[in-house]
Amino acid sequence: MRDDRQRLDKWIWFARFARTRTAARDLIEAGHVRIAGRRVTSAAHALKCGDVLTIAVPHATAVVRVIGLGTRRGGAASVTDLYEPFDPD
Repeated sequence: MRDDRQRLDKWIWFARFARTRTAARDLIEAGHVRIAGRRVTSAAHALKCGDVLTIAVPHATAVVRVIGLGTRRGGAASVTDLYEPFDPD
């Protein structure tokens, strides 16, 4: 994969929307993730900075813009480098 792209399941795990990569894969394959409004069902989908994700987790729906690609899963404070809340205005 290109250096400016990252697997969707890996990014969701790094960004702490899922506890494990397997859970991230299951979330994607169940159709709970959209990129730019289009449903994605492949965990290997290439994600890039600037993409807008809609992620439906059990008790909330998050709409975020990807601002960075992760290199490792860190603490909760480290996710601020990966995404920002999306505001269409």
